[in-house]
Amino acid sequence: MKIALIGASGFVGAAVLSELVSRGHTVSAIIRNPGKIAPASAVTVLGIDATDVNAMTDALRGHDAVISAFNPGWTVDALYEKFIEGSNAIHRAVEASGVKRFVVVGGAGSLFVAPGVQLVDTPNFTDHVPPNIVPGAKAARDVLTGLRSNTTLDWSFISPPAMLEPGERTGRYRVGGEQLLMTLEGPPAGISVADLAVAIVDEIEQPKHLRARFTVARP
Repeated sequence: MKIALIGASGFVGAAVLSELVSRGHTVSAIIRNPGKIAPASAVTVLGIDATDVNAMTDALRGHDAVISAFNPGWTVDALYEKFIEGSNAIHRAVEASGVKRFVVVGGAGSLFVAPGVQLVDTPNFTDHVPPNIVPGAKAARDVLTGLRSNTTLDWSFISPPAMLEPGERTGRYRVGGEQLLMTLEGPPAGISVADLAVAIVDEIEQPKHLRARFTVARP
């Protein structure tokens, strides 16, 4: 498949890029600074700002699917506003490009920990993560809310578990829906970024969560 990957140089994006290439896909890696990715035979690197809707639309045309691992950067000023601005621009570009399949990598903050209670709204979250993470988590939640009403795109939204870490690729994971996944011992579950990438590419190759959010964690 020919896949456009937005945010291909980030923590998640780089893992997804590696997974896509390892499975034989052709990838257009779309990032702000093209010097962050070395050219490769199956990878075309495109330097485009996510907020440039016209340039993004042109770049996305002709692809089989788009994966967005967009994040303006956890340390930028006005993170919430920039996250929303970039995400909305990407969504408009995908629609204008004619590509239907769209997978968005979100955050764990919008997962539910109790009926009507999302992780990002709990003291356990706001008291234990760096302050700059909170606006990004809230923005990712609002991006999901906007996607839920989108009937034009065949979108999927994947939330990582609470603990997303470097680590080996096992190719194994369990799948959840709207709830934060937990370990048998009680604490929130985790996954390696390599196995999160496996789940993302699996969803591209064999869609199971069309117009829905899902999450994954270690078995």
